[in-house]
Amino acid sequence: MSTIAQVRTKSVRLYYLPVETRMPLKFGIETLTNVMVARTCVQVETNDGSLHEGWGETPLSVQWVWPGSLPYVERLECMQRFCEQLAKAMVHFELKADALEWGWQFQETRLHDLWNAFNTEHRQGKDPMPWLASLVCMSLFDIAIHDAWGKANQRPVYECYAPECLAHDLSRYLTPAHGTQIDFCGKFPSDYLIPNPPHQLKAWHLVGGVDPISEDDLTGHEPEDGYPVLLRDWIRKDGLKCLKIKLRGNDADWDFNRLCQVGTISIEEDVEWLTADFNCTVTDPAYVDDILDRLRDTSPRIYGMLLYVEQPFPYELEEHPIDVHSVSSRKPLFLDESAHDWKLVRLGRELGWTGVALKTCKTQSGAILSACWAKAHGMTLMVQDLTNPMLAQIPHVQLASHTGTIMGVETNAMQFYPEASAPERIVHPGIYRRQHGMLDTSTIQGHGFGYRMQEIQRTLPEPALVVE
Repeated sequence: MSTIAQVRTKSVRLYYLPVETRMPLKFGIETLTNVMVARTCVQVETNDGSLHEGWGETPLSVQWVWPGSLPYVERLECMQRFCEQLAKAMVHFELKADALEWGWQFQETRLHDLWNAFNTEHRQGKDPMPWLASLVCMSLFDIAIHDAWGKANQRPVYECYAPECLAHDLSRYLTPAHGTQIDFCGKFPSDYLIPNPPHQLKAWHLVGGVDPISEDDLTGHEPEDGYPVLLRDWIRKDGLKCLKIKLRGNDADWDFNRLCQVGTISIEEDVEWLTADFNCTVTDPAYVDDILDRLRDTSPRIYGMLLYVEQPFPYELEEHPIDVHSVSSRKPLFLDESAHDWKLVRLGRELGWTGVALKTCKTQSGAILSACWAKAHGMTLMVQDLTNPMLAQIPHVQLASHTGTIMGVETNAMQFYPEASAPERIVHPGIYRRQHGMLDTSTIQGHGFGYRMQEIQRTLPEPALVVE
């Protein structure tokens, strides 16, 4: 093994880009109508003294990472404040390493302490900021460091997850499940990634909990902006073949009827696959079992189209260690909000989960390690969206193409704020428009994440913070 490039953070610029939705997006008990996107530019120094810039971006999706009754603005301001604390901490983090080691070390040695200190200082006597929120805040910086590291290696970043670019094999980071013959010694992420990733990915469209699916659902206040509103129109315009259905998780009749309604439209419009997202509100597996059995018995074709079930149960897996084997015996069952890292994936596997929904917003480092652990243990993968616009879409779709998912990638920013990504769409039309039910990643080219930043004509606001 030899390390081609090791990096240390030299400076950070942090930007906030507010985005308004054209249609509301329901998350659990809340509805999203706007989002603050955090973007960073991180400058790194390599072991030979050269400097490189990397870019990262993540929506601070408050309703997803921090559900509850606290005012939205209070939760958002906490996350922004924590982003700013992270920016300062990263510049003072002296480690020089490859990006995977850097991201792992920062999470292992600094992030928990910073998160605990933040909650002690700013949330005393109040609802604490969840751990998932801290990962989302870190993710944009971690993505940027991977981007800069790829540039320092003069390679696309996914070509860097190989022995010649990494100081350690996976045994440094991962421990196999007890009782297995799996051995991570001498194994690297490249052993679990797709060597020739496809440029075409099937696109999953999100059917939100308040999305209109028939004329009767229209209120008269829908946007008239040239984009579809009704589900059938989206299917026909984008040639969609895969639909993710958001359910309530606390109203079995509504959930069952929603599956039947969307399933019927899907059959009529030649959609191929469905998935059900119960929004983490279920506490008893029997709730999901009963809906699936009812669907199997009354609508077997719709049941057959259901490719997998996503995260019906509460976020915090250690606090809610529910045995879910009854659900996964019916359909593949994927961790999403609970899959903070590979250790929780391991716990999920013990409880009966069969797959993992990866997200770049839990850090690129964490996503790569979780993907390797899951694939080594025979678990299937999906890559789920955080309604990623602008730059955030590019690492998102690359994670899907390089890790190998059960079916394509979820991608829904074009539903809720398509014009937010207009400058990026000029350079990368295939990943900001869904055509024939697919995304096309062939325009992603160059070192790092292949953003092609110099060609994207986006005017950024003044940085909210500069740390040198």
